[in-house]
Amino acid sequence: MATFLVVGGAGYIGSHVVKILLEEGYEVVVLDNLSRGNRAALLGGEFIQGDLGDYALLCQIFSSRKIDCVMHFAAFCLVGESVQHPLIYYNNNTAKTNKLLMAMKDNGVNRFIFSSTAAIYGEPKNVPILETDPMRPINPYGRSKLFIEKILEDCDTTYKLKYISLRYFNAAGADEEAKIGEDHSPETHLIPLVLQVALEQRDCIEIYGTDWDTPDGTCIRDYIHVSDLAKAHILAAQRQMDGKGSEVYNLGSQTGYSVWEIISIARKVTGHPIPTKEVGRRPGDPARLVASSAKIRAELGWAPRFEDPEKIIATAWNWHKNHPNGYGRREQK
Repeated sequence: MATFLVVGGAGYIGSHVVKILLEEGYEVVVLDNLSRGNRAALLGGEFIQGDLGDYALLCQIFSSRKIDCVMHFAAFCLVGESVQHPLIYYNNNTAKTNKLLMAMKDNGVNRFIFSSTAAIYGEPKNVPILETDPMRPINPYGRSKLFIEKILEDCDTTYKLKYISLRYFNAAGADEEAKIGEDHSPETHLIPLVLQVALEQRDCIEIYGTDWDTPDGTCIRDYIHVSDLAKAHILAAQRQMDGKGSEVYNLGSQTGYSVWEIISIARKVTGHPIPTKEVGRRPGDPARLVASSAKIRAELGWAPRFEDPEKIIATAWNWHKNHPNGYGRREQK
């Protein structure tokens, strides 16, 4: 079986990918500096604590192991933070990823699965969004990812480095067995924040703007279960192993839900009233992001198992009820 280097594998999405890779019999090496990941989220594989931008360490990993494919999840991903601290995002998400690609090229590793984002589209003119739609990011986070997509195009042309870029929409939910889940510090994602209110860890959920150009005035997002996201990575990697060329795919449910709708569903799932508080808009937020995932469904046979938002929220609620403090103390570097 192939051996994967999963960069950022101790994070929310990366850890779910690692779990499925291991279940399917692959060899897994995880590189994570634990600045935003959790060691306890890893259910197996070889763990190396180190930084994405450490070229010498990357070369040591590649030269001492036969790595067949690299999966990259080690990005900072908070839109508001990227607006406040753009250079941090361009350093981690762009410059350090460039170091990773340099190390791959210098060591003859030429398969790459990239965790991209719907933020590269900016404020879309068409909904649902197609992979061929214009890419006009409106925040540094989206731009930091778009830069890498352009770099990957050049790496394919010049070095024959084959890549698949998976453009995520909103990852949500948790492992069905509740072994791993979503635990960020600080938490900024809507569903876990709503569930923290249900656990009485927060007094209310803040709604960032109720005057958006949407039916109920709140932002609309496309939610996709994290295990369905993880499975898409396995399908993408299998495509790479078959010697296919580079490609980009959207990963979404094709159905959007507003903030108010998610809160309403969470109230039903948890049985908690979940008080709300209306506050101002956040900079860098688009009104709606909903994807067409027709391409990956047709070409790779991707078939999400969790398309009902109530089921997605139910898996998240099961995780949070059983792990009210997440993974506990975050391991330090």
